[in-house]
Amino acid sequence: MKYEQSLDEIMAGNRLETSLYELTFQDDIEWRLLCKSTLGTKELTKFKEAIHNNYFFEMFIEDLPMWGYIGDFEDEDAILGEMEGSHTFLFPHLHFKVGTNNAQIVSVTVTIERDSRVDITNVHKPTTVQFSYSVEWFENHELPWKMRMTRYADSMFLPGSFDSHWCAIFYSFLMTVFLAVYLMRVLKKLHGEALEEGNQSGWKLIQGDVFRFPKFSILFCASVGTGAQLLVVAFVFLVLSLTDIVSPIRRGSIIIGIIIPHCLTCSIGSFVSIRLYLQMNGKCDWACCVVLTAVLFPVPVAVVFLWANTVALSHGCTSALPSSTIFTIAGVYALIAFPLTVVGGIAATKYASHNFNAPTRTSEVVREIPARVSGICIRVFPMYFSGLLPFLTIYKEADYVFAGMWGYQIYTIFGILSFAFVLLIIVASFASMASLYFQLKREDHRWWWSTFINGGMSGLFIYAYSLYYFFERSEMSGVVQTSFFFGYMLVISLAFFLMLGSASFHFNLLFMKHIYSRLKCD
Repeated sequence: MKYEQSLDEIMAGNRLETSLYELTFQDDIEWRLLCKSTLGTKELTKFKEAIHNNYFFEMFIEDLPMWGYIGDFEDEDAILGEMEGSHTFLFPHLHFKVGTNNAQIVSVTVTIERDSRVDITNVHKPTTVQFSYSVEWFENHELPWKMRMTRYADSMFLPGSFDSHWCAIFYSFLMTVFLAVYLMRVLKKLHGEALEEGNQSGWKLIQGDVFRFPKFSILFCASVGTGAQLLVVAFVFLVLSLTDIVSPIRRGSIIIGIIIPHCLTCSIGSFVSIRLYLQMNGKCDWACCVVLTAVLFPVPVAVVFLWANTVALSHGCTSALPSSTIFTIAGVYALIAFPLTVVGGIAATKYASHNFNAPTRTSEVVREIPARVSGICIRVFPMYFSGLLPFLTIYKEADYVFAGMWGYQIYTIFGILSFAFVLLIIVASFASMASLYFQLKREDHRWWWSTFINGGMSGLFIYAYSLYYFFERSEMSGVVQTSFFFGYMLVISLAFFLMLGSASFHFNLLFMKHIYSRLKCD
């Protein structure tokens, strides 16, 4: 019997099948024969290779996962592997233990019975195997239905300890406090300098150029708007996860929990980008800005998806989406996302303020930037600093998230993830603000793109960490896994670059308006 899959499960690459194990509610089974089969050399070889590669199975009862190994081996050398006298065993009998509370299933486990294991060391000898199972039901009044996922905290397939999470969060919080104290001292110093009428050095000399709008303003505005939309999508997804609307057990629901909010919030991205573009005195080309906002993130996602899906199809992988699903996704974007993007842009032209409200007057002549600040090292170091500090606040949590995305673990601690994400945004904004302060001290007024890029540099560090994870922490190999991993990690890193860049720009824009509004000038 084929399992009826939902759209989210198809998009996750899951191809679940209804098993032959029959369980009836509250009906204990002491022993039941599933099937009897004679395994030949080909079947035994496949089982033996799977056992030696630590293959495991995953089953679901009422959306509750359970895992188990298909076999085991004994007396093998850790380096040389199989030797004379070693044995490989297949586990043909499974014991299901199901816990209930108020007629609701709250826990499921599956175990094997070592007494019933079958020796398959000699693959050239046909072996008759009886596959069987047993079922035990019990009352579990201590575990309510809403808390049924908490019992997985000690599972090897889920994050094992929360102590390391909280230690990482505490470290991130200390870094945030340190940066906050430092920036408060910076603000205090700038306020003092602003009140000194005779002091006309550093950042005060470029007051006529700091609010000169950047080059490539359409691309800049589209990037800021797209990043703002992705920020909203991220927060909506975290709220849905915290309220159990998005289930971490069904990984496909996580994908749907990202796609649907992204489509429904497209108007936010275009509204932010068009409002900023109009404030930069852009009038004629605002429609181009809308189109660029609509495609800036979806096009890279589509390119990576088509490449990965083509590779999966060529290798017969179940992760490849069927054409019907692809047309469904394209239809959702064409009929919902793109029209909402246009609506948001039109709303910005009619209802958003077109006045930038710069606290200083922009001079007609562009001030020349001192030659000493145009070197590559001077611009690269702030980018490195602004990207490294925020990444250090999440690198420990990123390891668990990577294991949930690309490994066998299921990530469930979205409360800690939400806190870490907020700290990431704060630290990225603070770090880019510190870099901006030194840039202004060097009399460099080109801060628009620099604050956006510096703030988003953590996305580059995330991608660099993915390289380390792939080669050192994972056991992935082959064209399919490599294409999926590096392709989708590129998309994720781009999303973080846009999100953190947009957040940093808005934070630094407030900072710039604040310090220059306190400046006494003629």
